[in-house]
Amino acid sequence: MLRLIYNGTVVNEGRVYHGYVVLNDDVIAQVEAGDPGRDVMEHAYECINVKGAYIMPGVIDDHVHFREPGMTHKADIASESRAAVAGGVTSYMDMPNNTPPTTTIDRLEAKYAKAAQVSPANYSFYIGATNTNLDTLEQVDYTQVCGVKAFLGTSTGGMLLSDPEVARRLLSDLGTIIAVHSEDESIINANRKHYVSQYGQDLPLSFHEKIRSAEACYESTRRITELARECGGRLHVLHVTTARELPLIDGHHVTGEATVAHLLFSDDDYARLGNRIKCNPAVKTAADREALRQAVIEGRLQVIGTDHAPHLPAEKQGGCLKAASGMPMVQFSLVAMLTLFRPELVVARMCHGPASLYHIEGRGYLRRGCKADLAIVAPEPWTITDESVISKCHWTPLNGMQVQHRVKMTIVNGQVAYADGKVNEHCRGQRLQFNR
Repeated sequence: MLRLIYNGTVVNEGRVYHGYVVLNDDVIAQVEAGDPGRDVMEHAYECINVKGAYIMPGVIDDHVHFREPGMTHKADIASESRAAVAGGVTSYMDMPNNTPPTTTIDRLEAKYAKAAQVSPANYSFYIGATNTNLDTLEQVDYTQVCGVKAFLGTSTGGMLLSDPEVARRLLSDLGTIIAVHSEDESIINANRKHYVSQYGQDLPLSFHEKIRSAEACYESTRRITELARECGGRLHVLHVTTARELPLIDGHHVTGEATVAHLLFSDDDYARLGNRIKCNPAVKTAADREALRQAVIEGRLQVIGTDHAPHLPAEKQGGCLKAASGMPMVQFSLVAMLTLFRPELVVARMCHGPASLYHIEGRGYLRRGCKADLAIVAPEPWTITDESVISKCHWTPLNGMQVQHRVKMTIVNGQVAYADGKVNEHCRGQRLQFNR
């Protein structure tokens, strides 16, 4: 059956124009400029007048932590995927630092099975790399799995890949994306020991970026990018935070992601927002933030993700060494980025970029034959508040932020997953497929 979405502003593949999109069940049948003819309208079983709103591909978030299994008191696949579709995110890739960690094929497939039951958005899950599970990683079908996640520095969940020979084999043998959290653990530990010896265990938040320093990011990224080029592997550096790292990302063997938090915030915001913006890697200087924004504009960073990582408010209390690192971002990432960048650039980095980089089959673009994943975004000023949060943690670091757009509707595989402030509880996404 045909569904017509018309009288909108199509944002797709570098163009912004008045036009319409026709959906045929779960795929896109037409993307056209202008107004639909009478024949198109007569053949559609539903005609949706979006009244000038943006018609965009659905956002693909390559970096979320939905906390299931093991940490479902703060988030789960059902709650966070509902938040995703409320924000125009139609597909997500979830990280493996769960309890227990997703480092076996059985655990990986258990997450896929749960998502099939509860997720209104499309989904994929990384399998985690450890010092001892390389044989397992070599058995994975990477046409069905987005990639391998390696933590070069510890974060929530405690996973750490520290064996350089395993890292070398990862970047030589697997034929998939190796996505890394890049911080040097030895530098972090030395910094922590230094500041604790001087000031004691109860360090204030201002020490977070001193411990998880720019040097820790740069040295880790320098080593792993050199190894990727030597081995010929496909390395994707997640949440790049420093200007100094940018020349290491060549866009070929090595690609990079900017996150919403590091594009919005700098260390100047710690006094105002405190632990709400405590994350790993730490938010850095205003100069670093400006360099990241420019890298997004120029395409040196190919993807904008969220690193959506919920914690309960009680877990965000305390000083530098106690408060949990991470923040929820998936529900408001699209409208937040539209405050910084032109809509065609936002689509390039949040929709086209992940689809192309991960070789996702049939998604990320408004093209005939692609899956019907769309976000309808209206020019409507409003203020984000904690009360509007769908995530189970029920808070956002963007509380009080004024934005100029609102997601009015999200369509996943031709189904309306979100509209008029409500999630369709019957909508279910699909497992992402990869052309590799």
